[in-house]
Amino acid sequence: MDFSTACEKAKAFTKRPTDEEFLEFYGLFKQATAGDINVDKPGALDLKGKAKWDAWNKHKGLSQDAAKAAYIAVYEKYAPKYA
Repeated sequence: MDFSTACEKAKAFTKRPTDEEFLEFYGLFKQATAGDINVDKPGALDLKGKAKWDAWNKHKGLSQDAAKAAYIAVYEKYAPKYA
């Protein structure tokens, strides 16, 4: 399975992953597509934005290819639960 296929299949999950699982996908997706985080950290009142920023920042330094492979692995881990 390639990265774009895993992305499409993850978007088609029939049930919504938990917030924690969603952030796992989000952080790896952003690292795979944009590389290291390149935006300022949101303010303390923006809880959703801060959580997403933290999820992406957690993968700082990971190559885009490694992030794609990790995203596929996360998809395969959760697919039986949500697909």
